[in-house]
Amino acid sequence: MALTPKLDLRQTQQLVMTPQLQQAIKLLQLSNIEIQDFVAEEVEKNPLLELGDPNAPAPGEENHDYHEAAADHAAISPTEGDTGLVSTDESFASGSDPEAGKDGPLDINYEENVYNNDTRGDNVSPLQSYSDMAGGGGGSDERSLDQTLKDGDNLHDMLTRQMAVVIEDATERLVAAHLIDLVDPAGYVTSDDVIDMAGRLGITVDEIEATLFKLQTLEPTGVFARDLQECLALQLKELNHCDPLMQKLLENLDMLAKRDMAGLKKICGADSEDLADMIGEIRTLNPKPGLAFDTEVNQPVAPDIFIRKNDLGSWTVELNTETLPRVLVNEAYVTELSDGEGGRETKTFVTECLHNASWLVKALDQRAKTILKVATELVKKQEMFFEHGVRHMKPLILKDIADEIDMHESTVSRVTNNKFMSTPRGMFELKYFFSSAIQSADGGELHAAESVKSRIKDLIDNEEPKKILSDDKLVVLLKSEGIDIARRTVAKYREAQRIPSSVQRRRMKNMVS
Repeated sequence: MALTPKLDLRQTQQLVMTPQLQQAIKLLQLSNIEIQDFVAEEVEKNPLLELGDPNAPAPGEENHDYHEAAADHAAISPTEGDTGLVSTDESFASGSDPEAGKDGPLDINYEENVYNNDTRGDNVSPLQSYSDMAGGGGGSDERSLDQTLKDGDNLHDMLTRQMAVVIEDATERLVAAHLIDLVDPAGYVTSDDVIDMAGRLGITVDEIEATLFKLQTLEPTGVFARDLQECLALQLKELNHCDPLMQKLLENLDMLAKRDMAGLKKICGADSEDLADMIGEIRTLNPKPGLAFDTEVNQPVAPDIFIRKNDLGSWTVELNTETLPRVLVNEAYVTELSDGEGGRETKTFVTECLHNASWLVKALDQRAKTILKVATELVKKQEMFFEHGVRHMKPLILKDIADEIDMHESTVSRVTNNKFMSTPRGMFELKYFFSSAIQSADGGELHAAESVKSRIKDLIDNEEPKKILSDDKLVVLLKSEGIDIARRTVAKYREAQRIPSSVQRRRMKNMVS
């Protein structure tokens, strides 16, 4: 080995992840809501971008030539690399050529350049005047406009107004305001919060509990309870049904949860009929009274893909074109800025904005095509599921889809993240169709884990009350159907579906019978 210095010439290849390429990869795993937020931010930053009319017709046919030209200009195509995406136009991705986009494919008619990728904060400060907390009108309302327009009262407002009527002492109102701030959405306060509050305010726990007992008379009945037992007791006292037998039952709610009826009858000193009546009365109570004032509306999941059967009997896969914004480039504004008088900085800024707009359109277009490609292959692989149900689902992993569509597994994983498919059998996340394999007892075809879970549930649902199936018995039945599965796997699948054990099911069914 020579120790003298020398010069060597080497030729190597490496993949350079430009910022725009990294962002394009991240777009794959964003949900519809996140995509809308991202596009809104880009429109705000880029004066050349605009949001088109969501009711306008889809541009799939009228802008087909544009998409082909755009792909030639700067394609982002899937490969077998680690990232799943590579840029074939380095000058565009890096933005090194400021003049490259002037005569590019985005320089088209404005009308045709449309892309269809098909608590409240008013918690009253405890240091405020008690008259402000009572809603006397002297305090300032710092809520935002959208909060003041909410339908109905929230729990905090409801309790604050009632507290002003029930409590007159200024010191107790200050304590009550603190307690109202501590109430969780279900209507509970914890004993630890009460103790911590006593230390902060420099008063005793007994003084706080005296105010707490007054607040427990407010509506809805059961609020300000420190545990489930106290919440149910408050509601029973309101009904004048909290007798000694009921009190003993409330003190042993854990035994009721375990369906230990024999133990409850012994502790309460009641027969089966009386115990059943008390349990039935408890079931009529509300364990979370505060949720009645929760006016927040849960937004339903919007599907990214629709699956339906066409007239020929085959399955059609379509993107949901209504969930994503339509992005367009204001070409008239681009021409005006390009032809106008301006310095080098102005022209560089316009060119950069045009490049970013072109990238966003192509990135969204590629995202939509990739989602559609993965979904189509998923439907092919799991066609028996769509035809006959979960019992016919096949084992599937990311690699199976990636190999068929010539993409990397990481790309398929990003595409299926937070994406939902609307099918005739319901709404499913794309991840649902990937299921591990269970060996066949007779050496036949493998069974999907979801299919086995469904079979376990069917067997338990159809079991007789006098012949409850244990996990070992389920193993025997499944092996007789050609499914080779261990007892611990059966227990895991049963618990995943929140199905009680055989002992608990026996108690439940005996109690019903």
